[in-house]
Amino acid sequence: MVKRILIAFVCVASFSAHAQNGTISPYSFFGIGDFRQNGTVDNQMMGGLMMHGDSIHINLRNPAAYAKLRLTAYTAGISHREFRLKDFTEEQNTSVTNLDYLAIGFPLGKKVGAGFGLMPFSSVGYQLVQNTPGSEVTNLFTGEGGINRVYASLGFEPLKDLSLGATINFNFGTLEYGRLQTVEGVQFGTIDNRESKINGFDFNYSAMYTPKIGEKYTLHAFAGIDTQINLVSENSERIGSFSTSNGEEIEVIDVDLDALNLRNTELKIPTTFTAGLGFGENKKWFLGAEYSFQQMSDFENAFLGIDNVRYQDASSYAIGGYFIPKYNALSGYLNRINYRAGLRYHVTGLVVNEKEINNFGITFGFGLPLGGTVRDPFSNLNLGFELGRRGTTDKNLIEESYFKVNVGLSLNAIWFQKQKIN
Repeated sequence: MVKRILIAFVCVASFSAHAQNGTISPYSFFGIGDFRQNGTVDNQMMGGLMMHGDSIHINLRNPAAYAKLRLTAYTAGISHREFRLKDFTEEQNTSVTNLDYLAIGFPLGKKVGAGFGLMPFSSVGYQLVQNTPGSEVTNLFTGEGGINRVYASLGFEPLKDLSLGATINFNFGTLEYGRLQTVEGVQFGTIDNRESKINGFDFNYSAMYTPKIGEKYTLHAFAGIDTQINLVSENSERIGSFSTSNGEEIEVIDVDLDALNLRNTELKIPTTFTAGLGFGENKKWFLGAEYSFQQMSDFENAFLGIDNVRYQDASSYAIGGYFIPKYNALSGYLNRINYRAGLRYHVTGLVVNEKEINNFGITFGFGLPLGGTVRDPFSNLNLGFELGRRGTTDKNLIEESYFKVNVGLSLNAIWFQKQKIN
């Protein structure tokens, strides 16, 4: 059964990876697009908490959790989002499907684990029409592309109940931005196409302290640092004119960005600090909360040069947890399901037309056991759902309401262990 599910999942994920646009949010127009550091489906279902780690699941955002792995784990996730976009006068519905991550983690000993994988870091995808009241000028803004990330993580437990971890990330990708401007009654319009080829490294560090409280309970204390992301952007720009009747380019030239000192620019995404505290009974229930802070007021993208945007310090709040009626129940499948839920609120730091663009989400979902053999007793299918809202209709902006469905597959295997025949 697990094999058939895996084949179907890989087929769907492959199609999503080939066809995905990444995002359709108008807010991906700013910065380097929509950030997509969401973690695995099981973490997302708990409001995006990153503190919790166990012996069979990979935690993409908390390298210290690799120290708890006892089985090799393979994981992949896809998501589908239904959007309702509205401004003060009209409304539009659209959707997007994405491959969210592919990763593997494995124990290197009783107190050491490692892993590596691939995931998107940010996405650009929008098409916006701007008609200024009382003006005959129309601007069409388009954008596409994204930044991907490959990573390698190591976690270890130097002292009892204390786990430490580190991740190295390499980020790479291409972002494309376009603007077509036309004037009513004029035969020719203008083109401004820009492209940024981006790459750079960053590091994540985390610490988990999980002492026992009495016989049954465990305290979870967490601290994480995502270091400043230093990206190098190799830029190009083409401007010119086109025929409004057939769209044919008339005269397009390459802009001398070297003279403007914009050929190669640096994008510095500030350090993020996260702290969290939780409490629970292992394999039974858990409840936790986290707070993150990022000095986004230091960020800028000089190449785009957008006038109506600025950045302020960002922060996020998350609360979530899980409940398992009886993880080792021999009968009653519902007793072995992992029920998860959470809330999150993100002050993104993005300010457009002097209005803050914030994001709120309600998450919930289920971890469905799949394993049924000695070699594969713990594999599971994770289903997640999120209802959320971002932005506002004030100041001629757009409000996004969305419903997100996540599907994650987590497979486990026992490596280097000889089978015994009785």
